[in-house]
Amino acid sequence: MRILHVNKFLYRRGGAEGYMLDVAELQRQAGHEVEFFGMAHPDNLPDLSLAHTFPPHIELEPPPPGAKSKVVAGARMVWSRSSEAGIRQALRAFRPDVVHCHNIYHQLSPAVLRPIAAAGVPCVMTLHDYKLACPNYQMLDQGRICDACVTSGPLQALRHRCKDGSLGASALLGVESWLHRRMGAYGPVDAFICPSQFLADVMKRAGVFPDRMQVVNHFVIPDASPPPSRPGLGFVFGGRLSHEKGIDVLIRAIGLSGPEVTLDIAGDGPQRTMLEELAAEVAPERVRFHGRIERHELQRLMRAAIASVVPSRWYENQPMTILESLGIGTPVIASRLGGIPELVQEGVNGWLVDPEDPRQLAQALSAAAASPQAARDMGLSGRRIVMRDLSADRHVERLDHIYRGQLSGTAADSSAASTTTRGV
Repeated sequence: MRILHVNKFLYRRGGAEGYMLDVAELQRQAGHEVEFFGMAHPDNLPDLSLAHTFPPHIELEPPPPGAKSKVVAGARMVWSRSSEAGIRQALRAFRPDVVHCHNIYHQLSPAVLRPIAAAGVPCVMTLHDYKLACPNYQMLDQGRICDACVTSGPLQALRHRCKDGSLGASALLGVESWLHRRMGAYGPVDAFICPSQFLADVMKRAGVFPDRMQVVNHFVIPDASPPPSRPGLGFVFGGRLSHEKGIDVLIRAIGLSGPEVTLDIAGDGPQRTMLEELAAEVAPERVRFHGRIERHELQRLMRAAIASVVPSRWYENQPMTILESLGIGTPVIASRLGGIPELVQEGVNGWLVDPEDPRQLAQALSAAAASPQAARDMGLSGRRIVMRDLSADRHVERLDHIYRGQLSGTAADSSAASTTTRGV
């Protein structure tokens, strides 16, 4: 099968890009022919055969300076004519059997979708966030959980000023989403792939093509090394150091736990300085900041830990750090939010706690530290579940099932395409 993956960035920028590149490599190993379409960017993978068709590079975070540049950028967010022309060229050059879209918002825009439909090529799209239901992606309003746009439409973004408190930025995102709905811009997508049932349910509540949603969990390639042979020491967090991740709650929980409880933090982000100051105040010499590290280094920290901690205060979709940790054989302590409870089962492969509650999180940390052998057993249980239900091979099979359902002109049976670890 000839598969064209479409994403605005074509390098390992974040979770969506990492997932797409890993899936593409697995599909090549399975015998498929795979190519990419995206925006021109200096960090893109080298030697992309369709690079001559890519729309030009544009930076939107931060917005370009000058009123004229902002107008041009805003127009491209709504409908990118260069992306529309480029995808036509790419379709003629590669002649794919199926197009698999990922994050096409803003730099590419849904302008890429109509040429795909006009060429008679089936199109599926993996939803990596809540953008089609929430203009600011995260279902957060000034750092607090919000579903106003899900229940009342995207123009609620203007009233709430939910994009950084800015009326202008919020208006641009709200109007963009409103126009796309009015235009039926995402109508050419034949099937939407949701990594969690929670995300699929949000889209259904928002009226976003509820009959086209397919739930296919992400996958993990377990570490080839055997799981830890003895209980770990301390805890680990891996991810972006930003408000929605709740690391401040975790650091306060460390301070409330016994003096033997320590934390390793891997990652970087806008809150690092504030978090370092907080750690020095409430848990001196018990929190180590490692900065941005390679994947194998994060895995080493996870292998040595009692548990990984995911203290998010927003609706996480399907955090790859949870899958990575369980794949290694390390259990997880996480917020009871979003798609997390579909992965973490209380008493089976980890612990669930209420978000924004450092005392409850501290109790979970202390319980795990007091029973490291029980924690290790939970980690081994999580690894067995991941290897059985969330393997790379099964994931590629599920995608093939959806692709072939569209190629044959029949929607894929959701019961065959879907999977979940709930209740295992």
